[in-house]
Amino acid sequence: MHQMEIVGVRVELPANTPMMLLKETDGDGRLLPILIGNPEAASIHAAMQGIRPPRPLTHDLLCSVIEVLDHRIERVTITEIRDHVFMAELSLVDGDGAQTSMSCRPSDACALAIRTEAPIFASDDVMNAAGQSEPATADEEEEELLDEFQDFLESVNPDDFLA
Repeated sequence: MHQMEIVGVRVELPANTPMMLLKETDGDGRLLPILIGNPEAASIHAAMQGIRPPRPLTHDLLCSVIEVLDHRIERVTITEIRDHVFMAELSLVDGDGAQTSMSCRPSDACALAIRTEAPIFASDDVMNAAGQSEPATADEEEEELLDEFQDFLESVNPDDFLA
């Protein structure tokens, strides 16, 4: 199991599809991109920016209902990928400590997790199937190139240039 954090929501081009981007907070810091719907992307973005609409959005309402029913969101887990679709589980705890879990979409689960500060996890299977290494930055690529050139200079012999 890998603890995750939401890095943000962006539009994936050229399909113009919203994508939620999660990142491992432990391990290798791999990224987990998940395509989501427009309403969920807007909800996640608003919550990340701390925007409080004058009327509650669906995820705000659901958080209120969970609280009124004396439950709290214990955790969100992205459990599997089935037929190219990510699956998640929302884990709730009531006032007496009894636990309940239910299946949900990762986008809805994460929208709720942001609002309640619940931890987000992804299973090993999900990370092995869809986790991606973070792309190297320009500085890292330049450093690697300079290291390779330094290795070349240290191993070069003037006789190597004689024809």
